[in-house]
Amino acid sequence: MTAVQGNAVDIPTVDGTADAYLVHPVDGRPRPAVLVYQDAFGPRPHLWSMADRIAEAGYTVLVPHVFYRHGRAPLVELPDFIDPSVRPDLFEKLGPLIQSLTSELAMRDAGAYLHWLADSPFVADGPVAVTGYCMGARLSLLTAGTYPDRVAAAAGFHGGWLATDAPDSPHLLAERITAELYFAHADGDSGMPEEQMRRLEDALTAAGVRHRCEVYPQAPHGFTQADTAAYQKEGDERHWTALLDLLDRTF
Repeated sequence: MTAVQGNAVDIPTVDGTADAYLVHPVDGRPRPAVLVYQDAFGPRPHLWSMADRIAEAGYTVLVPHVFYRHGRAPLVELPDFIDPSVRPDLFEKLGPLIQSLTSELAMRDAGAYLHWLADSPFVADGPVAVTGYCMGARLSLLTAGTYPDRVAAAAGFHGGWLATDAPDSPHLLAERITAELYFAHADGDSGMPEEQMRRLEDALTAAGVRHRCEVYPQAPHGFTQADTAAYQKEGDERHWTALLDLLDRTF
């Protein structure tokens, strides 16, 4: 694997400054960019280690703090391991942050992230890839539909609310998407019931989007996050294979 270097960076946005983590191969050569969207727990060592692993495969990776309007990360003190007993208290604090990030605000920010990447000396010319986890899967799909000229591949893992009845549901952007998509659903995820899975699949198919959507059997919501009790090794390993294959096909 390629040796990598990670640093904290600040990204100017319309609404302020987003703190972020940037990691790239140590040789400093421009590489294809991957924008990684956080899960609800936000930027933390495990998420940065995931970004490092993508960078080790030969990419420049940006992990923005999407709740930056409320302050720099960490906004909520997290334990080293997130087990079910602490989740209620955490989500009492995280819930308002999640609700405050509307699709409009998130996609305004996405434009800033993409602009910043285009200007980075560590990023090769051309489109980028996007991936996201939990709430980040929704942001990944929205970004692919909002910036089709900038996104060549998009993935999402154990995401929810990807194809709802809401007027800003991400699946409604399917006809704008030019990227190849890969979305892996957690089995029995209450945020992504079968009805939404079918709606997403139907929308992508009707729009002619290159895609694959899969359900990971017996994988709980959050199966990629090794610092939580939801982690499932089998699902996580499958996620890495699918994500790195998508990036390899794209770049």
